[in-house]
Amino acid sequence: MVYFIGAGPGDPELLTLKGYKILKSCQVVIYAGSLVNPEILNFADKNAKVYDSSKMTLEEILEVIRRYKDKDIARLHTGDPSLFGAINEQIELLEKEGIPYKIIPGVSSIFAGAASLKRELTVPSITQTVIITRYGKRTYVPEELEKLSKHNATLVLFLSVKYLKEIVDILKRNYPSNTPISIVYKASWKDENVVSGTLEDIVEKAGNIESTALIYVGRFLEVIKTRSKLYDKTFSHMYRRSEYEDSNSFDN
Repeated sequence: MVYFIGAGPGDPELLTLKGYKILKSCQVVIYAGSLVNPEILNFADKNAKVYDSSKMTLEEILEVIRRYKDKDIARLHTGDPSLFGAINEQIELLEKEGIPYKIIPGVSSIFAGAASLKRELTVPSITQTVIITRYGKRTYVPEELEKLSKHNATLVLFLSVKYLKEIVDILKRNYPSNTPISIVYKASWKDENVVSGTLEDIVEKAGNIESTALIYVGRFLEVIKTRSKLYDKTFSHMYRRSEYEDSNSFDN
């Protein structure tokens, strides 16, 4: 059995309990190189065979899986495998070979970054939409950043900080120039770094950050005094009536 395990954003303690238990029980570990904190490998069985997939092609990874197909294999991906995890092509080959697999979700760096920023991505009355994307350069991206930015929603870009200046130039076409923007380098790692500014000054502030960073854009980054309806005493829902409702009129 092959287990695609989301290794989390970096902090070993953000590996899920299920991921930890499965990793510990596997006889073979294939991990995504420097994107996975090496401390997480300490959770693996000391006798497990360990492979760094960053130095391997898809075919070489499959060859290792074939070799140990009768054993449990932990395929460690950074964050959550469903976001920029490149698991589709691996799954396709596993299904073709008849090798069983399971996907174990993990904590994405998008949430670790938001935690470091101490911000909610969906702020009531400001935005209820989060757009997750990347900037197309060497990798083709069918959705154009300029079109996405027209929504003025919370925008989070993976794998793109190297092209920060180009990105900012595009965003300025639709976002006001004073729109807040933050760069979170290696979210949740010990050497994490957070740089914040606006579309006007972020390129200069970001300095030499060129990899392993997330770009957050939007008014959610501001300190905004607003309240959700969920805990509003004037708002009723299936678990609580508003202060103005008579208990007999409460609708489940």
